Formats: sequence, structure tokens, C-alpha cells
Amino acid sequence: MGVAAVSATLQVGSISRAILAEQLSQRGAPNVMVFPTWQAEGPPTQLRSEDLEYLKKRLTGLKAISASEWVGSANTVFEDREANPFMTAVSQEFLLTYGKQLVAGRFFTPADFESYRPVVVIDQFLADQLFQGTEAIGKRIYADSRPYIIVGVLPTDQSWGREPEGQLLITMSVYSAMTGSRDVGILRLRPHHQQDLEDLGLQAEQMLQQRFSGARFSSWNNIEDILTQQQILQMASLALSAVGVISLLVGGVGIANITIAAVMERTTEIGLRRALGATQVEIMLQFILEAALLSLLGGTVALVSVHGLTVVVANTLALPYQFELSTASFALGSALLVGVGAGFLPAIRASKLDPVKALRSS
Repeated sequence: MGVAAVSATLQVGSISRAILAEQLSQRGAPNVMVFPTWQAEGPPTQLRSEDLEYLKKRLTGLKAISASEWVGSANTVFEDREANPFMTAVSQEFLLTYGKQLVAGRFFTPADFESYRPVVVIDQFLADQLFQGTEAIGKRIYADSRPYIIVGVLPTDQSWGREPEGQLLITMSVYSAMTGSRDVGILRLRPHHQQDLEDLGLQAEQMLQQRFSGARFSSWNNIEDILTQQQILQMASLALSAVGVISLLVGGVGIANITIAAVMERTTEIGLRRALGATQVEIMLQFILEAALLSLLGGTVALVSVHGLTVVVANTLALPYQFELSTASFALGSALLVGVGAGFLPAIRASKLDPVKALRSS
């Protein structure tokens, strides 16, 4: 029972962590977005590229920072095909903060920004719409009547829980040249360590509020719900671990009772062995080994049972499950430790029996 409880607890934790990791991979790298909060009084606060550099030099725990500005829906044409993706202007480190690999091609280079090259990166959804399975890299498209060359294709972002509409990225320098504006809507920050995500957002908010007197800023991270799930998982794991420990202790009491009963029933055998020359250590080791064997047999049956049940549940619910040798070793090791510990005192008691009294008791 104890090994089954411990093994089941570890399996639940392992499957839960695998599910959270899969959700994280679909959302890209953990990052936090910082943006001005709308205020009823006074002119709206506008972030600029200089604010990106300001934060980049001062934030601690920062791995990458990028800026983006939502341009709007862009009527996009390739030959006789038409689409209406969302156009977004981005800075150079956007792909690093976004945290996803390109499906094809490349991302914007420093030369693209410096030379105001009319190049774009589109997502896979838009590529399928316009090119229907043919190669998109190097093709010329027209977005709002302006020509662009496709240099890269991104995976489609489906983390918002809605149907994709297509995505088209342009360089921030081209956007500035088109509009004459250097404003950016959102700063996206990626930490070195996931646990620093919320702290990084708070740092950025405070620094920007100091930089813009009277302005307010907000932050939002792309894995807030997953962080909440991780906290819930940690608390649930602690509770399940407590159940496992209690079950192990109950199993240990059972083994102790069995060992005590064995000592009482086999008093004559112990006396005979002592009379034939068995030492106290040998008698003690006999009962300790019996307790250990009992623990290992029970633990093995529990592991096989839990593994079989977990496979059935995982296949039924399509859960990510893989047998882990470390989990099985830990569960069996715990059982062995408890079993030996529970059988130790009865074994000592057996080894100290007087052989003459033990033979007479028969």
C-alpha cells in the first residue's frame, strides 16, 4: 500500500509536469509584456525605442527585450489570392523573446533594419492561405498596396484560444519610415529563469513609472495560468506525498507486527539455531532479511499494479506517460528502508533470546 501510494504520487507529478511542459512549448518562451495603462486624464503615454534601450541597460535577470507595434489588418495579395492578416512592426530581438523557431527561411537581420529593406516574416497560416503548399520564401506579396519580399515563416500562434487570422511582421524601421512615428506599443521581456518572470515585469513597471512621471504601466505574462497550475501542483504533490508517507508508515507497522509474530512463533527454531552455534548477529540478520524480502516483494507487486493502471488511464485520456526508472527505484528504496527499519527491533529481540529458555518454551 505504501509503495503504491508513493509510486502513484510520483506518477501524478510526472504526468502533470509533462502536460505543463507541453503547454509551455505551445506558447513559446516565457515572457512578460509591459505597456502603458490607459488614463482618463492627460495625454496617453507612448513608449519609444529609447525606452527599450533604457530598460535593457538596467533590468536584472533579463535575457532579451524587444518592442512591437500593432499596425492593423493589412489587405495582402499574391497573384489572385487575397488575405487579411494582422500586421505588426517588431524590433530585432523579437524572435528571441517570442521563443519559437522559424518553420522556414530567416528572421530580420541588422542590415534589414539599417537599410529599410521591404522584407516580411509571415506565419504558417498566412503562407498556406496565399501559397497553398508551395514555397513562400523569396516570393513578392503586396500588403496595403506596398511590395514586400518574404524572408521567413513562423509557426502559427494558437495560444490565444481563437482561430488564427494570419500574421505578418515588418521591421520597426520600415514602419517608422511609412508612418513617421517612433512609437512602440508593447515591450516584451524574456528572463533568464522562468521563476524571475513576475519580478522582471514589476521591475520594468517601476522603472518606466519613474521615467514617465505620473504615467502608469501594466504587465502581463504569457504563462500566468501555467504558473498558477504549477503552484497548485506543488501543493497537491505535498498533500499526496503526505498520504504516501503515512501509507509507508502503516505498511511498516504491518511488517513490524508480522516480524514480531514470526519471532514469537519461531522461538524454538531460534533456540535450536543458537544451540547449534548461530550467533546473535546471524539471528538478527535472518529476520532483517526476511523483512527486507517482504518489503521488496510487496513493493514490486505495487509498482507493477500502479504502472499497469497508469498505462490504462494515460492511453484512455491521451496523457503523456513514460515509465521512469528513478521513480521505481525511489519507491522501492523507500519500501526497503521502512521494511528494514520496522523489522530491526523485532530482529534484535529475536537475537537476544536465551537459547535454553527458547528450547524449554517448546
